[in-house]
Amino acid sequence: MLASVGCAHSPSWKSVPTPLASAPVAPPEGSRPLAGSLEDFTRACSTGLDRARERITHLKTLSPSREGPAVLEAYDEAMAALGGCTSLAGLAREVHPQAAFRDAARQSEQRADALQVSIAQDRAVYDALSAVDLAQADAATRYWMERTLLDFRRAGVDRDDPTRERVKALNEAILKLGQTFNQNIAEDVRRVELEPRELAGLPEDFVRAHPPGANGRVVLTTNYPDYFPFMTYARDAKAREKLWRVYHQRAFPQNEQVLTQLIARRHELATLLGYASWAAYVTETKMTRTPQAAGDFLARVEGASKARAQEEAERMLARKRRDEPAASRVEPWDQDYYEDQLRTERFGFDSQAVRPYLEYGRVKKGVMDITSRMWGIAFEPVKDAAVWHADVEAYDVTDHGERLGRIFLDMHPREDKYKHAAQFDVVTGQAGKRLPEGTLVCNFPRPGELMTPDEVETFFHEFGHLLHHVFAGRQKWKGISGISTEWDFVETPSMLLQQWASQPAILQEFARHHQTGEPIPTALVEKLRAARESGKGLWTRRQLFLSAVSLEYYSRPPGFDTTQVLARLQEQYSPFRHEYREGTHFQLSFGHLEGYSAAYYTYLWSLVIAKDLETEFQKQGYLDPATTMKYRRTVLEPGGSKPAAELVRDFLGRPHDFDAYRAYLDAS
Repeated sequence: MLASVGCAHSPSWKSVPTPLASAPVAPPEGSRPLAGSLEDFTRACSTGLDRARERITHLKTLSPSREGPAVLEAYDEAMAALGGCTSLAGLAREVHPQAAFRDAARQSEQRADALQVSIAQDRAVYDALSAVDLAQADAATRYWMERTLLDFRRAGVDRDDPTRERVKALNEAILKLGQTFNQNIAEDVRRVELEPRELAGLPEDFVRAHPPGANGRVVLTTNYPDYFPFMTYARDAKAREKLWRVYHQRAFPQNEQVLTQLIARRHELATLLGYASWAAYVTETKMTRTPQAAGDFLARVEGASKARAQEEAERMLARKRRDEPAASRVEPWDQDYYEDQLRTERFGFDSQAVRPYLEYGRVKKGVMDITSRMWGIAFEPVKDAAVWHADVEAYDVTDHGERLGRIFLDMHPREDKYKHAAQFDVVTGQAGKRLPEGTLVCNFPRPGELMTPDEVETFFHEFGHLLHHVFAGRQKWKGISGISTEWDFVETPSMLLQQWASQPAILQEFARHHQTGEPIPTALVEKLRAARESGKGLWTRRQLFLSAVSLEYYSRPPGFDTTQVLARLQEQYSPFRHEYREGTHFQLSFGHLEGYSAAYYTYLWSLVIAKDLETEFQKQGYLDPATTMKYRRTVLEPGGSKPAAELVRDFLGRPHDFDAYRAYLDAS
């Protein structure tokens, strides 16, 4: 709790009212610097940083005892200006087609991060915020300030000058290392050449899209639209192994020392600030609060999933032995293929039979139509929006004519672009000041091309992040607007929305044959649902493995062999043999080790809560207006204005628990 400081005159909190929803706000322009010249972009970032500095300077002229609300307003405006630069630079670094632009974005990020550290270590700012009397403030303002002051202490504001200087240097080093780590992943697209016969088993549209070159061989890349279909459908095990190996060699050797140094610098920073490890530092502000709690959670999931995963692994090996009677194990490059084979044979489900119903354009329209119905919103195309590439689409999100924000869809692969799927902020909204803007950055097939069921689920998942950003972008303070909950709750809304992708009634609304227009048959949807449930034990173990890698890498003193730790955890969590002993280095392209660092467990933690939230939709219907709107109002719109556990309790009427997730794992 914050201690109130006595003052001669109580500040008037009415001087900073919560703006009305109908108050005028700035029109969407956050993307404009990304569409202009390099000079425009650099100038926009510099202007934001200058504005942040000016607001901090102004804050220091105010009296916390007499002008408390104005102190908070000045600080919040500074953080909004600084955050605007950070968001623009972070997105540009990952998606801009020009290398010079991406380099400038990295430099802007470094400048923004340096200013962030400088402000966070400014004792005068901390003292001013601490001295504001919050007795008459609303609960959201008090919660925001509680978190803000903790962040100041976590930046070393209350330490001596040498410590603060070292913290600053370490933060700068960590940012540069993280940028390099991600850049090496994004720019290392590897290729294999195969004989046309080695594409046996792949869908016809995939084969047509990969004709032989002048030398008679087919080139495949490690980009998602090549890699995942090939690993799922290619019958030739040696060809699968060949692509699997180059995929798991990405960013090697470039990232070997980068990752080692990133772990070491983060450990040094954490211990310098009095924490036992970087994991202890990271989890302090999460729902878990400690690495021990995170580890205990993983142990609980491990116990709940072990028997099912073992059963699935034994079934997979038995299936492989029908092809190779002498087989003693399932190789890592076999798993996706034999999972698909088992789904076909056990449930009469052929995943290739689903793809003709999942043309990208129809899927996109379906996701937008479904979410429009759920939350009473519309997506209006913005033809003249400022975008950074011709592929990018823009839409205004409206609610009965009122504009809520703008979204961008950057959905298809290209050289030097972010290689995974994620939502990026463009602008964090704030009531009465700015409309939120966000973008999806994905690597899906293009219009006219066919998607996999997994890609459709990913689309729903990332769209959940995007709408969370929009709905939550109307809070009083920038510091609690947008996706600003505890980080281990961030994935919950997206984990929940992805469940819509496997609901028969939902899927049948947009899954139509790309040639005939016929809706996907009910029987095929039911088979798809059963098939998707069949591998959840092994999927859970994979998530446990990744979570354990991220938590352990950042829980121990640096200097260890990351590949050896990876091997040990693989053997602990997976029923398959260690997949990295023959020259592959998956951890070097595991981008979450930079962004999520120790907290990859977030995905499982969020899924457990999402499964609990889903019980309300199971009772009332996935498109029930009362339930969907209650969820929007109680979970999505509040942003970070209260602890995540309270958001869940507001929706469920009780605290979240593990029961729904356990039932999900146990269900056939």
